[in-house]
Amino acid sequence: MSLRRLETWFTGPRLLTLGIIIALAWSLSRVDWQQPIGHTGGGSAALKVLLALFPPDLSPEFLGICVVASWHTLAYAVAGMSVAVALGLPLGVLASGALTAPTDGSRVQRWTLVASVRFLLAAMRSVHELVWALLFVAAIGLSPMAAILAMAIPYAGILGRIYAEQLQDVPPEPLAALRSTGASPARILLYGYLPMALPDLLSYTFYRLECGIRAAAIMSFVGIDGIGFQIELSLADLLFRQVWTLLIFLVALVVAVDWWSSRVRRSMAY
Repeated sequence: MSLRRLETWFTGPRLLTLGIIIALAWSLSRVDWQQPIGHTGGGSAALKVLLALFPPDLSPEFLGICVVASWHTLAYAVAGMSVAVALGLPLGVLASGALTAPTDGSRVQRWTLVASVRFLLAAMRSVHELVWALLFVAAIGLSPMAAILAMAIPYAGILGRIYAEQLQDVPPEPLAALRSTGASPARILLYGYLPMALPDLLSYTFYRLECGIRAAAIMSFVGIDGIGFQIELSLADLLFRQVWTLLIFLVALVVAVDWWSSRVRRSMAY
């Protein structure tokens, strides 16, 4: 193999593939294959949990608990996503460079601003929301604000990154037409970038709201009231029928948000 072909092989996607294969081989080599993969009584325990689904606990008293827990979970998710959007959208605009035309000012200053905001977004989303929840619970106690902030920070980082990429994917021709009329960067953002990117921005935001519902349920495992907290209580008492009921309510919440987002996107298409 020639040196040029060797250099070509070790660049780009091939190098990434090689790295993934090496990482997979190393991880497999660290597994103790002498130990049994499954637990001795795992099969019977899993069957017991599965059979508890037929039927789940549908007693009126517990259904009332499920409704209240679902409402708390949805409220945490909506509040956390609202704060995340309020933080992520302006940060995403700055990270996209939409407010700074390529010819405006120093290119070094423009690159520094974009790189700094992108680094901030990466730092925000690099810590899982459960870790943020533990930190906020330690700082401010078992408060709904702890769950809201724990969701808002990493989700703002994720939304800001995606918003920036979606704004950068806007077709340049309409933006050039606005610039030719002497429009300011703010007007170009309001009448060019945002209207054309709005369907994609909304679509991804609704998807993240679905993820936020699941995240809010996970937040409950740190002691904040919600579906996850009730699941933890039921699991501790080995009440698997109640666990299935709570999981059905969680699925219903996600399906409802998906149906609602589809209706909103469909109405915007007409």
